[in-house]
Amino acid sequence: MKFATEEELAGHHAATVRGAIEGVLGGLAISLPASWYAQRNWAYYRALPPHLKALGVILVVGPCYAIQAERRGVEFDQSTWTGAGKAELEREERIQQARWSTLDTKAKFREWAMQNQYKIILGSWAASMAVAGTIVMRNRYQSTPQKIVQARMWAQGLTIGVLIAAGVLTQTQRQQSHDNRSVDHSWAYILEEQEKEEQENRIRELARAGKTPAPASA
Repeated sequence: MKFATEEELAGHHAATVRGAIEGVLGGLAISLPASWYAQRNWAYYRALPPHLKALGVILVVGPCYAIQAERRGVEFDQSTWTGAGKAELEREERIQQARWSTLDTKAKFREWAMQNQYKIILGSWAASMAVAGTIVMRNRYQSTPQKIVQARMWAQGLTIGVLIAAGVLTQTQRQQSHDNRSVDHSWAYILEEQEKEEQENRIRELARAGKTPAPASA
């Protein structure tokens, strides 16, 4: 088992921080212009208290920050893979790519949705919140405090719906994993790759010493 060195830990931290900064800047690049546009064109948005407007910005920046920071950290980890572990991961990636190429469009969409279920749920929640807020704020027969209360009720209901959807998708994914489970033989491939590496290293050492390896006995 290989333990991370101080340089690798520092590199991982730097990559994660870089991803976090990228995520925050990207989220602000989306949310601030959107807030500015809504402030200029929608009287309903201008009537919102500042803390709700700030919450809208945070709901965009937060996921961008977390996703990009994790993405950069994973990319750095992958760049440090070496030896048998790297060979095994590359082999599994080739198998997944070959399997993906055999799926039809419907199966590809279903698998993509399962792999990105939380992004879809979060995006759907944010979109439905925006639609509900727009509908509530356009009601001319309610005062601003009444609209805020109604918007909060919508938010609570949508949050409960998102939690239920997440639970259903998680249970479906577990059931599919149970139905399609297979025996993991990756350890055998890793041992095989390690043996090959050891043989190659021995041959290099013998070559440096000016010797030739003895032929294997029949």
